[in-house]
Amino acid sequence: MSLTYSPISTDWPCQVKTPGNRDWERSAAKWLRELVPARYGSYPLLIRQPVLLARHAQIQLQQEIRVVRTALHSARAELPAMGMPESVIEHTIKLYAAELTQLNHIARGVRVITQALVETQIARQAH
Repeated sequence: MSLTYSPISTDWPCQVKTPGNRDWERSAAKWLRELVPARYGSYPLLIRQPVLLARHAQIQLQQEIRVVRTALHSARAELPAMGMPESVIEHTIKLYAAELTQLNHIARGVRVITQALVETQIARQAH
């Protein structure tokens, strides 16, 4: 089957083979399973339907991003009352900021993987 998939963006995860390569969907599903809690990655439906797994990974990442944003934005107000020294607070803020950057990068990867999986599924249904 030949897919007319658009060029892979810089957001494409290096762990995932590109569409058209043998087992690309399997590599995508493996990568996606690493992003969700283990119990979700073992459900047969999500294993058989990588688009559903991708959807769940997107939702999971949205929640993680919200949690890290909350932790980041509340650190200065809450951590001093918990007895944290200023140097620990600064390092914590840097940690949260770096994690937020990483999560946003992963979320972009999930979006491009999801798009490719959906396009592949639609192409299969058309044949």
